[in-house]
Amino acid sequence: MNQDETLRETRKGVFFALSAYTFWGVAPVYFKALDTVPAYEILSHRIIWSSVLLFLVVLLFGYGKRLIGALSSPKTLLYLTLSAIFIGVNWFVFIWSVGQERMLEASLGYFINPLVNVFLGMLFLQERLRKNQYIAVSLAFIAVLIQLISFGSLPWIALVLAFSFGCYGLIRKKVKVDAITGLLLETLVLLPIAFIYLFFFAHSASANFSSNTLNLNLLLLSAGAITTIPLLFFAGAATRLKLSTLGFFQYIGPSLMFMLAVVVYHEPLTIQTLVTFGFIWAALVVFSWDGLQQHKNSKKRQLDLAQ
Repeated sequence: MNQDETLRETRKGVFFALSAYTFWGVAPVYFKALDTVPAYEILSHRIIWSSVLLFLVVLLFGYGKRLIGALSSPKTLLYLTLSAIFIGVNWFVFIWSVGQERMLEASLGYFINPLVNVFLGMLFLQERLRKNQYIAVSLAFIAVLIQLISFGSLPWIALVLAFSFGCYGLIRKKVKVDAITGLLLETLVLLPIAFIYLFFFAHSASANFSSNTLNLNLLLLSAGAITTIPLLFFAGAATRLKLSTLGFFQYIGPSLMFMLAVVVYHEPLTIQTLVTFGFIWAALVVFSWDGLQQHKNSKKRQLDLAQ
């Protein structure tokens, strides 16, 4: 691949990354439109219609062999069952928090997530933290303490979202399967639970498709697209950009959520909450600076070896 082709692919990767994280950042608007539907019900629809759409995508992209290969591996299925539990918890808590007008806490969770990933890597992958990473994690810990002292309770929504997604990513690192095929299998694991809830336990006014408005039914059917479209963008970005480059786009999502919560939905932003976010943002500045320095040092070492 020549330099011009490489540049074009990089530009495509940047476009796909911006699209994926922007999509995730404005997703609360969709879930707000469903605020009359119980969270468990929305989650069930998300699982059902995501599995349908992902199955079509797998067929369209010719991933059938990958799907069969994953299904024939008990170890892969075990890992994906565990990751399905974590992503199911993450989806539910996020949907619930948006419906309960606690989007600020949800955005805090996704701001914390990169730091949680570093912490989990230290605990389970024996990864050693660099000095700046220790500082970043410490600042995040202080932010949680401030929330605990100010409000007398842990910011559980933020912590559950951050750790469930962090554990999800940790497990997926162990599985040699692409993002789309993996998510299809995860939704298939959750599919029986979604069907059982929707057809036997859901008794809300929206549980019966035949009595819903066309607009509501279309919104519920769109749950699959809300899950799959940003994933396809992300997959396109991941194949074209370095992981270190892709990591700097991850703050777009929670930043957009934060602005939606404050500007559009007028969630209260107290001094204590702002101080908490301030410590998290400071931690992310240190974390990002450390990543940039490591990237520069790595490129310098590569140049020295090439000479």
